[in-house]
Amino acid sequence: MAAASAAGAAPKKKRVKAKDVLRSLGRPKVGVMLALGFAAGLPFMLIGNTLAYWMREGGVDLKVIGFASWVGLAYTLKFLWAPVVDRVGVPWIGKLGRRRGWMLLTQFAIGCGLMLMAALGPGAGMSFFYIAAAVAFAAATQDIAVDAWRIEIADNPDELGLLTSAYSLGYRAALLCTEALILILADRVGWPVSYVFFGVLMAIGVGATLFAKEPSRAGAVLQAKEDEAPLWTPRGFFDAVAGPFIAFFRQHGAFAVLILLMITLYHFSDYMRGPIINPFYHDLGISKTTVGLVRSSIGLWGTIAGVTVGGLASVKLGYFRTLIIGAILQPLFIAPFGVLALIGPDIGFYTVIMGLDAFAIGFSGVALVAYMSSLTSLGYTASQYAVLGSAVAFTGKTLKGFSGVIIEQLQQGRDLLHAYSLFYFGAALFGIPAVILCLVLARPKAAKPAAAPAPEPAPAE
Repeated sequence: MAAASAAGAAPKKKRVKAKDVLRSLGRPKVGVMLALGFAAGLPFMLIGNTLAYWMREGGVDLKVIGFASWVGLAYTLKFLWAPVVDRVGVPWIGKLGRRRGWMLLTQFAIGCGLMLMAALGPGAGMSFFYIAAAVAFAAATQDIAVDAWRIEIADNPDELGLLTSAYSLGYRAALLCTEALILILADRVGWPVSYVFFGVLMAIGVGATLFAKEPSRAGAVLQAKEDEAPLWTPRGFFDAVAGPFIAFFRQHGAFAVLILLMITLYHFSDYMRGPIINPFYHDLGISKTTVGLVRSSIGLWGTIAGVTVGGLASVKLGYFRTLIIGAILQPLFIAPFGVLALIGPDIGFYTVIMGLDAFAIGFSGVALVAYMSSLTSLGYTASQYAVLGSAVAFTGKTLKGFSGVIIEQLQQGRDLLHAYSLFYFGAALFGIPAVILCLVLARPKAAKPAAAPAPEPAPAE
């Protein structure tokens, strides 16, 4: 009986060690993911916080800077056109496959758009912001395709974790380049040349796309759906638009709403302080070069440590424990910026909290991406992940546009730096609901969703 029980027992899962993660970085698939993560992260700051720095130096009001951050709403609304990316190939370059075709098209559009922004500058008025919005649209569409490729190309959950860590590392490297190195570069050659330089760097993503392989298993499922019910038919359109939601709620049941709410609030505190972080450094009196050097040194190592530890924690501790730790770390390391506003431009203190903040963002980013990736169903990958990604950005990207207004209101009766201080303490408090929701979802009944429906098999030829 004992022997029979032992034979029938499920095989013990192989323990993943740190050296296994490091060894995996030599795989071509992981290297491609690293480069695609860099391409996905490159435009994010250039139409966000870094653009705010450029505008503030030009004398633009905080209120206008806050409203200008709404060009990034494309990241929030990308679920609206994700079904098209899921089901339709790109004309002329469709031979590359659905995922690679969309990646190549959007990477080219982002590179050209950044160069146009450099040529026009914020002084061009609304035409400049129209170009920035177009870049945001292309960047959000690239995210849809890259996220789907990352999930579909993985052979097993452990490999998905490794690819997610590589993606996050590449993404964070791009953020450091576009919010740190660009400040040093802009101090020496100006903002337009800096934007042209980073537009050219989109070639890294193009090279990775051409080298990547198209996910064949997912492609077969999507082609079967298209053959059975093309997108332009009523049935195909309904499946493309409503199918991802039906599958998601069927899989996760009553907890689906709580999952979406937790995802929506997870990065809320970080999003709220986003538009004013660089104007804060400007008004505090810290130079662009200093900010750039700190971000590219202690910020870089903090990010690498956060991504690495977050990836290992996701494998060893599980998604929910890692999510809870990340939800706690974010507001915990945002609050010290409120102290910095009170004590003034203390470079030593700024360096320490910058490193801790970078670690928290890297750790929590990997935790959330790994968790969201595990929630998708084959056949709806791009659409479902786009919905989840939109949920992440919805509240923060919508409300962060009022950050400048909030600071101006807080400034009444006190000086500007005291207003900044109150704002940062308030932003930290916004992280508490996410911690509570993570604890609720970590309960056994919530953490164990219903079995996902199997994808429909491809019709026999």
